[in-house]
Amino acid sequence: MSYPKRTAALASAAALAGSAVLLAAPAAHADVVDVNYRCQTPIGVKSAVSPIDIKGVRSGGSYKITMSWRKGVSSSPVELGKGAMSPSATIRLGGAGSGTLAVSGPANDAAIPADTPIRISDLSGTYTPKKSGKVTFTAGTLTIKALGTTTTCTPTNGPGPSLTLDVTAPGGSSSSSSTSGGTSSAGQLPQTGPEDSAVALGTLGGTVLLAGAAGTLWLTRRGQTARR
Repeated sequence: MSYPKRTAALASAAALAGSAVLLAAPAAHADVVDVNYRCQTPIGVKSAVSPIDIKGVRSGGSYKITMSWRKGVSSSPVELGKGAMSPSATIRLGGAGSGTLAVSGPANDAAIPADTPIRISDLSGTYTPKKSGKVTFTAGTLTIKALGTTTTCTPTNGPGPSLTLDVTAPGGSSSSSSTSGGTSSAGQLPQTGPEDSAVALGTLGGTVLLAGAAGTLWLTRRGQTARR
C-alpha cells in the first residue's frame, strides 16, 4: 500500500475510533411512569392518576433531583388562593441507595378554583450518595397542605422507578450516566451529569483523532525521507 493511501486509511480509522467513543456513551433520556394515587383528604378518599417523571443533575458531589407531575391530583371543595397550597413528597431510593429523599417546591402561584384538580409544581431535593453505583428513584407519598388541612396521597399501583441514576459518592471516580423506566416522554432529555461530560467525551475522541494526525504526519515525513 502506498504512503498516501496508508495515511488516508489511518486517518479514517482514527475518525471512526473517535466516533465509536462518542457512540459508546449512554444517551440520557426522560421517562414517565403513571402513578395511581389514593388521596386521604379532609372530605374523604379521592383517587387520581398522574404521569410522573424524575430527573437528576449532578452538582459537585451531590445530585439535584426534580420530580414533575403531568396532571393534577386531588381537589379542594373551596377555592385555594394564591400561596395557600404547599406541596412536598418523598422519593423511594433503591439499588445502591436506600431510604427516601424528601423533595419540596413553591406554593401555588395562582388561585386554584374549587373542585378542580390541584396541579403540583415541580418538587426538588438534593441527593448525596453514600456509595457509588446505580440508584433507583421511585415516586413515594405526596403531601398537600392547604388552609390548615393536610391531604396525603399514596401510590397504590406499585409504580416502577422513574429514574435509575449511576451515581458517584464524594471522593469516588466520576460517573453520570442514567436510564429510566416507564413510557417514554415526548423528546425530553434530562441532564444527568455536568455539562462538561460531553466535552470530556469530545476531548477523548479528539485525542484519538490527534493521535491519528500525528501518525499521518510521521508517515508523510517518512515517505518524503524515503524519496530523498
